[in-house]
Amino acid sequence: MGLITGILTLPLAPLRGVISLAELIKRRVDEELSDPAAIRRELERAERARAAGEITAEEEAEIQQRVMRRLGVNRKGR
Repeated sequence: MGLITGILTLPLAPLRGVISLAELIKRRVDEELSDPAAIRRELERAERARAAGEITAEEEAEIQQRVMRRLGVNRKGR
């Protein structure tokens, strides 16, 4: 970036910083949502809650479907 370009685009620096931060957050969220360990933990948590009587079988099935849908959407997007 040249000196003139740097000076002229200086007022946009905060905006570029916010955009960069938003992209970083999105990447991190995408990684977390498709992380096999995180998916396994969520399914195990639902299974334990069902075994403890905290949720119904229907609620556990709904959680499993939501996790599988999320996994399917993430794989298609890649």
